[in-house]
Amino acid sequence: MRCLRRLDGAPPATYVTGMADTQDFDVVVVGAGAAGIAAGRRLARSSLTFTLIEARERSGGRAHTCAVDGSALDLGCGWLHSADKNPLVGLAEEAGFEIDRSTPPWQKTADARGFPANEQKSYRAAQAGFFDTLEAAAATGRDKPASNLLDPTERWSPLIDAMSTYVNGTETDRLSVLDYAAYEDTEINYRAPAGYGALVSRLGADLPVRYGCKARLIDHGAQPLRVETNRGVLRARAVIVTIPTSLIANGGLRFTPSLPDKIEAAACLPLGLADKLFLALDGAEEFEVDSRLYGANDRTATANYHVRPFGRPLIEAYFGGQFARELEIGGLPAFADFAIGQIVETLGSGMRKRLRPLMVSGWANDPLALGSYSHALPGHAGARAVLAAPAGRLLFAGEAVSPHFFSTAHGAWQTGHGAAEEALNLLGFS
Repeated sequence: MRCLRRLDGAPPATYVTGMADTQDFDVVVVGAGAAGIAAGRRLARSSLTFTLIEARERSGGRAHTCAVDGSALDLGCGWLHSADKNPLVGLAEEAGFEIDRSTPPWQKTADARGFPANEQKSYRAAQAGFFDTLEAAAATGRDKPASNLLDPTERWSPLIDAMSTYVNGTETDRLSVLDYAAYEDTEINYRAPAGYGALVSRLGADLPVRYGCKARLIDHGAQPLRVETNRGVLRARAVIVTIPTSLIANGGLRFTPSLPDKIEAAACLPLGLADKLFLALDGAEEFEVDSRLYGANDRTATANYHVRPFGRPLIEAYFGGQFARELEIGGLPAFADFAIGQIVETLGSGMRKRLRPLMVSGWANDPLALGSYSHALPGHAGARAVLAAPAGRLLFAGEAVSPHFFSTAHGAWQTGHGAAEEALNLLGFS
């Protein structure tokens, strides 16, 4: 995921804002993604001393914008979902970011080539029926894998499963019915042409962040709490942890005394995978702006294509779940070979010379993420609440602990702000 030009607002790797020699704080925030930045912005409005520590050399976490061929490409989150309830919409406008309110491609009929309009209508009806069945199953209060609700004789079940990999990062057999039903979607979705990742980082540009500083161990039994990092020990009266569940589950960040309930909860909230491939498109004017092209419609191992996002001469290809993990082994060439081959099969051989691979994400192989966003395993919808619960003055935030907006940047943002409020209360600054 190398950027040709950085749009994330991060300072150089050696830059440390705030008091570089200070090791004692009221609050230490672990992670400078959306949750960490939200926590930092709230703490900045108080009299408490605080710092953010970030293992990466940039801020934003899984919100990451790169510039290629003059376009801002979001390798991570790109849509301001539930925009009417999303606090980042107003913050973006305050920061001078343009907001695009045009209709998302998935809410329009796709290109009929390879997928006739009447078949798309049939598929949408089957998908709506699946969601109705899922809601009814969730109303019983009994959890099960969402795959149990797919009719094996329904011709559209493989494509419904494929769509789950884009939306949830996983196939339906690893998806909790109760957890999925808890997600709140107002179906209003906006974008920021300058990049969601660029927005998140801009919002944290004035915060005291220590880059290249990786937390290894948090001693929450000590008073004050101790945060051991690759750059020394920090002490704090309260600590807010905002790192991905994958790094808690695999011991990338350890705790003493041990927190087995948190580790188990994190393991039950694994990060699914959603990757993006960007292709330059010659002669793009042939296609409608913000249109959509399906790959195969009879299998789960396929891709979905957003053509001319923002009117740019690009195709943004989406891959998810196990199929994306397999392609990550081969990197950009593997993704590009598959996508170009599938587009050629649908639109004709002349497309091959019109497409040029630009870049791909690869979140499963990112050691500081190991995936894209969380989903609850069947039977473990309650894990979000377990992970969210404070352990004394050790607090947890991030998209995975959001009860209704998980898997989104604004869900992470809201939990980060909430954790900062909780820290203020614990320290007597409510």
